[in-house]
Amino acid sequence: MSALDTVDQASQTPDVEQPWADLGLKQDEYERIVSILERRPTSAELAMYSVMWSEHCSYKSSKVHLKRFGDLPSETPLGKTLAGIGENAGVIDIGQGWAVTFKVESHNHPSYVEPYQGAATGIGGIVRDIMAMGARPIAVMDPLRFGAIDHPDTTRVLPGVVKGIGGYGNSLGLPNIGGEIVFDDCYQGNPLVNALCVGSLRHEDLHLANATGAGNKIVLFGAKTGGDGIGGVSILASETFDEGGPAKRPAVQVGDPFAEKVLIECCLDLYAAGVVEGIQDLGGAGLSCATSELASAGDGGMSIELDRVPLRDSTLSPEEILMSESQERMMAVVAPDKLDAFLEITGRWDVEAAVLGEVTEGDRLVVTWHGQTIVDVPPRSVAHDGPVYDRPIARPEWIDAVQADSSSSLPRPADLGADLLALLASPNICDKSWVTDQYDRYVLGNTKRAMPHDSGVVRVDEESGLGVALSTDCNGRFGRLDPYAGAQLALAESYRNVATTGALPLAVTDCLNFGSPEDPAVMWQFQQAIGGLFDACLELGIPVTGGNVSFYNQTGETAIHPTPVVGVLGVIDDVATVVSSGFETKGEIVLLLGETRDELDGGEWAHALHGHLGGLPPTVDLTAEKALADFFVDAVRRGVLSSSHDLSDGGLAVTLAESAMTGGIGASLDLSPVLDRDGVDAFTALYSESAARALVTVRSEADLATVVGIAEAHGVPIARLGSTDGDRLKVKDVFELSIEEMRTAHTGTMQRYFG
Repeated sequence: MSALDTVDQASQTPDVEQPWADLGLKQDEYERIVSILERRPTSAELAMYSVMWSEHCSYKSSKVHLKRFGDLPSETPLGKTLAGIGENAGVIDIGQGWAVTFKVESHNHPSYVEPYQGAATGIGGIVRDIMAMGARPIAVMDPLRFGAIDHPDTTRVLPGVVKGIGGYGNSLGLPNIGGEIVFDDCYQGNPLVNALCVGSLRHEDLHLANATGAGNKIVLFGAKTGGDGIGGVSILASETFDEGGPAKRPAVQVGDPFAEKVLIECCLDLYAAGVVEGIQDLGGAGLSCATSELASAGDGGMSIELDRVPLRDSTLSPEEILMSESQERMMAVVAPDKLDAFLEITGRWDVEAAVLGEVTEGDRLVVTWHGQTIVDVPPRSVAHDGPVYDRPIARPEWIDAVQADSSSSLPRPADLGADLLALLASPNICDKSWVTDQYDRYVLGNTKRAMPHDSGVVRVDEESGLGVALSTDCNGRFGRLDPYAGAQLALAESYRNVATTGALPLAVTDCLNFGSPEDPAVMWQFQQAIGGLFDACLELGIPVTGGNVSFYNQTGETAIHPTPVVGVLGVIDDVATVVSSGFETKGEIVLLLGETRDELDGGEWAHALHGHLGGLPPTVDLTAEKALADFFVDAVRRGVLSSSHDLSDGGLAVTLAESAMTGGIGASLDLSPVLDRDGVDAFTALYSESAARALVTVRSEADLATVVGIAEAHGVPIARLGSTDGDRLKVKDVFELSIEEMRTAHTGTMQRYFG
């Protein structure tokens, strides 16, 4: 066989051995490819199928479960979902002719192999997904999880990841408005680097990824194609890590944020000129993905001359060009009569563009190399009709013993104030400004709220003040104890964080991080989490518009906790109405919303101070979450709240401390109303992580009367705790701490470990 493996040669040499196993394919998958083509694949076809049928690209182990989300209603209180699951990103109508598009994805394994570039290109990839919908990216967020804070590998990975996120996002000029930073031993050797982007567009600017209209041209534009990322995330994210590192180490993609910034502006000019019929970003699987997905979603076939691809490495083989995941590239479908205008705009921005081929009649994707055919496949077989596995599912044997091991057996502290100081210094609750100060949170001038507040808020329309609030959340320990309830609690917390701003929650995106799908216990966790999310979204009346599944997050036989990160987006009529999450002035009345129960299992008090994980997670009450959200939408619009902060990690104690430290104002409080009403003791009142709760303040007795009326109208329990004053947090008969000593405990941890 010659160096170039053509379709004719493949037909004539059926017995040639091919490295399908080295490319991540199973024997039955290879045999299915042969059956589809009625011959052995060429080496170029094998390259395409291997990356597109990988777990990362094909969702072959999760499709049977994810299809449930398609049964959720697509309507929101403001209108129909404009684009949903199956597109590059979900698009939601937010009123006044505006829409937003948002999505969260993973770049976990590449970020372990090469932290800086893995995280940087994670940002670049999710931004291009947003660009491909016709939108201007307006903000990013990053939910991050690492191993133990004092482990040497965390010291290697975390600083590089943070620098990669900041280096790419800051250079793009996009504000980073939130996310999470969680430390847990289960992520040792397998950090989670998830990235979310949100963009804004007018309804008429929506673009979709399909190649329609025979004769329309296929144009590749952006950066040249290189050898970085060949097989990268496609294969790397479809493999389990062993104790010595990743099983496979394909090159991690290398990003250029300045090239992407130019590409953003170039795309927006192309959209404004009306010269784009369809568009697709190039991320995982590179040209293999872009060509097959565009053709598969279109109404015909496609022909591509691969030798027209601009290269920065002339030694690349056709297979390598098809598999390369080089960054900052887009592919557009352009009508012939608009091609000159398209190329004039890319030329104006100094963005290289090459016409690779055109949309054809029929149903074949044909790729040639210097006139010889190296790919001739049905595009749907590559992009959409790959393997579908209904993996074995088994409830893990260990879970009964874990659920029976409640934190109620732990000794209750004699000094609740000392435990609060210890919690404030613990890795998951400590001040994260060492990280967030490396991100530009206010570039573009439209950020209303960002870390350390509960959620990020960004203005979309500068005239009306219309904006959106976003939050991402998940407690993996809750998922370990009960993956169904854990997924619902992740959604509930994100939903609540958005609601505390006064935003109306509209839509969900998720990044489902789990261990190996070949482990029946992991697939049980995944099935349970999907069921929990589906049932919760159905009850809340909120659609899932897209997201990502990341499997094989484990080292050896040890899988991470189920970590279904849930992002919620809500809309605010005017971002000027959003209040702080901290105490603003002295003399404000402090109120607790919601009911407190004895629920500490899986929470930060048990985890951070006792290393305990067992029992059952907090009760999920979606009716209460919806009522609380309705309360906030009503109260914030009426301007009667001076601050709002949800209760989650560390319970009421941590929320009070954060509110005091954020505003630099203390409070004098009495827990008696909560103890008497809910039948709990002071310890439980302070450290329980019961859901559907929030802390708010009001300025006057008149505002208090209004807020009580709103709470009663929505069925939200409300208790008056005291008022803000001085520079100390005083809880009657329990503890008294100065803001200074709380801040000292809170701010020293990250600097101690990372300098």
